[in-house]
Amino acid sequence: MSKYDYDLITIGAGSGGVRASRLAGKYGARVAVIENSRIGGTCVMRGCVPKKLLVYGAHFAHLFEDAAGFGWQVNGATHDWGAMIDAKNKELNRLEGIYNRLLRDANVELVAGRGVLGDAHTVEVNGKRLTAEKILIGTGGWPVVPDFPGKEHVITSNEALDLPTRPKRIVIVGGGYIAVEFAGIFNALGSEVTIIIRRGALLRGFDLDVRTELADELAKKGIKIHRDCTVRSVEKTAKGYSISFDMAEEMETDCVMYATGRAPATKNLGLEQAGVKTRDNGAVIVDDHNRSSVENIYALGDVTDRINLTPVAINEGRAFAETHYNKNPITMDYTNIASAVFSQPPVATVGLSEEDARKKHKVRLFITRFRPMKHTLSGRDERVMMKLVVDKETDKVLGAHMVGEDAPEIIQGLAIALKCGATKAQFDATVGIHPTAAEEFVTMRDPVPEKDPADKEL
Repeated sequence: MSKYDYDLITIGAGSGGVRASRLAGKYGARVAVIENSRIGGTCVMRGCVPKKLLVYGAHFAHLFEDAAGFGWQVNGATHDWGAMIDAKNKELNRLEGIYNRLLRDANVELVAGRGVLGDAHTVEVNGKRLTAEKILIGTGGWPVVPDFPGKEHVITSNEALDLPTRPKRIVIVGGGYIAVEFAGIFNALGSEVTIIIRRGALLRGFDLDVRTELADELAKKGIKIHRDCTVRSVEKTAKGYSISFDMAEEMETDCVMYATGRAPATKNLGLEQAGVKTRDNGAVIVDDHNRSSVENIYALGDVTDRINLTPVAINEGRAFAETHYNKNPITMDYTNIASAVFSQPPVATVGLSEEDARKKHKVRLFITRFRPMKHTLSGRDERVMMKLVVDKETDKVLGAHMVGEDAPEIIQGLAIALKCGATKAQFDATVGIHPTAAEEFVTMRDPVPEKDPADKEL
């Protein structure tokens, strides 16, 4: 008989924790999952899924406008924000039910409450002490808002998904993917949107051509972008909120949303008393097998702050369960992981940016910009940008980037090619599907003329 209550206790029922737990349960382990919020975690309840549903809802505004160019008359169309939020919530409830059933079917015990490590094998929850041979931390991340006067007046992406009404004016502080995604949602539905960036440009870390192209497209849609600007304070007024900036400027708005990043949710989790080492931002330090500094304690997903993407957490969860409970050791491969930004237009990328590629390779660049066929009739002033970064010596495609409609769907396919080590010659030998935007990735023949990379503003 085991000296522990469970073989595995997972703290956090997000995408990674659920995948690891239900597979471990399926393979015969005695598993408990502890969660103090909704089952499904950030992605399903507060991130990817509800946000994408709102993106779909907002995009209809563009479709109605574009329809006129094709002979359709759509008169009197109006949007009910509350109805969309209600429909979104109904879908989240359905998904949560599915997650609960997946855990039940795998004989995983779900414990509602906040789990805190007591020691290397003990988790305290609801006044009880539960023990396990192994403990898995999957508590994810949480939005961070810096301290400043009036902090209590701002919202984050969590609250933006459940606003009772759509603000007529909204200021979004931050230039990352969350900021531009919500900017697109509110803008398309009729809000006056302003993005505030403390320094630099949008989407730090992405390829510079992608960042520039997206900023241009957002500006076309009427989204204002204020760069090199810092919020000093926010005050409540009779008509909304007043924002004061470091340049002695002020702005009136109906809503202030902060999208300035997320931090690992490890505060008051008992990591220190259990001996688990963390980085300065609270992220759990793990090795290639997701093992922490304590031999039997593991962590995965956003709480490790490596590649904060839901599919990464899911694959880490699978690798953990296969390795420890199915005698099938797996190590997660973090190379060439594709990602997308569901802005309007969307962005998708896989592999290296031009800037990162130049650090280790001599590169050739292939770039195309064009007006999509759809908009020759719709009249919309929106363009597509596609880019390939190629190793000059090996001809291997190091990176593929796109800004434009269907970018995530197209780049997902290219991610397979890059994972297989495809060369530019193999791209060139591939026959495209005509007429599509995707065929441009296999018809770019002429590289961009070389110039001194120092000439390019970073």
